[in-house]
Amino acid sequence: MASKVSLRPGRAGWIAAAGVALGIVIILLGMARPPICPCGTIRLWQGVVESAENSQQISDWYSFSHVIHGFLFYGAAHLLWRRAGFKAISPQWALALAVLVEGSWEILENSPIIIDRYRAVTISWGYSGDSVLNSFCDMAFMALGFVFASRAPATVTILVGVAFELFTLAMIRDNLTLNVLMLVWPVEVVRQWQAGG
Repeated sequence: MASKVSLRPGRAGWIAAAGVALGIVIILLGMARPPICPCGTIRLWQGVVESAENSQQISDWYSFSHVIHGFLFYGAAHLLWRRAGFKAISPQWALALAVLVEGSWEILENSPIIIDRYRAVTISWGYSGDSVLNSFCDMAFMALGFVFASRAPATVTILVGVAFELFTLAMIRDNLTLNVLMLVWPVEVVRQWQAGG
């Protein structure tokens, strides 16, 4: 049986993760993404999905999905270091790698091809991309999920992930699972159901 590997980042791991996040922020600014909501205000929470401020503020309904990303990235990192034997790379870099993956998604998500795809096939008809503040906070929520998963028993992490999915499904008729489904393989009946909420 493989020995347990600790993926908790040390000081260098945290610094590397912060450096990666800063690099992603610089890239997003270079892509001419708005630094904050174009409305000119900064809010802790934006709870209206069909709003020009959705994906512009510090947190919103999709923040739960980003925490789940952290759970999933922790699970993937755990498999890589424990089973695939990433012996040459210290496990303390796992969080920085997770931030890099999440940040890469933030860059792709804010590209015209993905923005147009969201508008065409999901309930995010008015989606115009994220503010840099929101993208940074999405990376922070993912890191929060990663760190939670590194400390909690796997069963607890799975139960919290399922609870988040069911909660957002009940509240906004959307969640990580449906978001991925509708982006990759749109199902018209699901879109109609979501629009009925």
